[in-house]
Amino acid sequence: MFTENKTTEFKREYVDDIKNTVVAFANCDGGTLYIGVNDDGSVCGIQNIDDTMLRVTNAIRDAIRPDITMFVECRNEVMDGKPVISVVVHRGTARPYYLHGKGIRPEGVYVRQGASTVPATDAAILTMIKETSGDSYESARSLNQNLTFDEATVFFKRREVAFGKSQMRTLHLIGDDDNYTNLAFLLSDQCSHTIKLAVFEGSKKSIFKDRCELSGSILGQLNEAFAYIDRYNRTRAEFSGLDRIDIRDYPPEAVREALLNAIVHRDYSFSGSTLISIFEDRIEFVTIGGLVKGITLEDVKLGVSVLRNQNLANVFYRLRLIEAYGTGILKINESYDDYDTKPVIETTGNAFKITLPNSNFHLEHQAPQRAKRNSGATSADKKESRIHAILALCRSNGSFVRTDVEASLGISQSTAILLLRELVDDGVLVKKGKGKNLRYFENK
Repeated sequence: MFTENKTTEFKREYVDDIKNTVVAFANCDGGTLYIGVNDDGSVCGIQNIDDTMLRVTNAIRDAIRPDITMFVECRNEVMDGKPVISVVVHRGTARPYYLHGKGIRPEGVYVRQGASTVPATDAAILTMIKETSGDSYESARSLNQNLTFDEATVFFKRREVAFGKSQMRTLHLIGDDDNYTNLAFLLSDQCSHTIKLAVFEGSKKSIFKDRCELSGSILGQLNEAFAYIDRYNRTRAEFSGLDRIDIRDYPPEAVREALLNAIVHRDYSFSGSTLISIFEDRIEFVTIGGLVKGITLEDVKLGVSVLRNQNLANVFYRLRLIEAYGTGILKINESYDDYDTKPVIETTGNAFKITLPNSNFHLEHQAPQRAKRNSGATSADKKESRIHAILALCRSNGSFVRTDVEASLGISQSTAILLLRELVDDGVLVKKGKGKNLRYFENK
């Protein structure tokens, strides 16, 4: 008996919801829609078959996205001596298919449920997206196609990088199906992923001093988050005579790289926020998403980089926000080469945490007797004498570490750091090694 089922649908005549059925067939296992057949399976035929055929093909071409025409075949047939139209629909490869005017929402995406065409659930839509786009969140089609890019446009313009439709395609903001990808969603004004920042009293999460939550384009969040942290990145000044030496609590380069790492490498398939917590003695950056499969924490510390969000990283590279992949962690560690306290990196299966120590806090609390001494090169004569003493130390021992200078000259750690940094910048000394193995040599 000729009956309706999951892959068969009857329509007495052309009606507008025919396109819903075509969408449902393409999203499921395919099927055939017969026009000119009653619900009970009896054939009634069509009066103007050419006109009806044209309406059907136009509706399929104009109302359904992505383009489904290559998976649809419309035929003129004769059944029981009467003309009918059969619309054969194959399962599509770019699911979910949806009505152009409704978008990728339940009211625009249809599936077959028995012999009925029904709106898809949000879970079914996400499953189809994952099946056709793979596990890459950034390359999947965005559920929201009504995106604007006001903030991103300003950001690109300020960096003197073009940001038109052709560039969006090149950067993978627009996919092969002419839809916005999730990467476009991340850069759009409608981005729902957030960064939460909080400032705490002391070193525990017991008393809030301030907090904020950033939303919108992740490019705007990057700017706002860095500015927020910078407000709490105090400058410690040491005076002697007329000279003043300023040292920030956190090296700006380390803050910048930790923030970029949190944005570029997080797993956006989860909806939780990136967390940045500022304490008296440290800043913590906690990012959703552990290490990419096959990579260890030791690999990361060595500079090995396997990108979770390759296209997002490429956008940041084009904007000159990152110079090369895998250098961020190395830069963070290098910015603390001259300090005793070092950054700490921790990871779990679903999170990545970078802790930057407040160098001024540790200088003041771990060696108060040194912190009270005069800092830096305070006068021309004193500076000159210290340089001669450092060179004598170097020539006597062949090389030295920073603590040798502190002990020999009776100066604080911060003063030694600044003095050695200046001598390296001037080409008088060269650094070799890292961390505990960092030594200074005369540049001959």
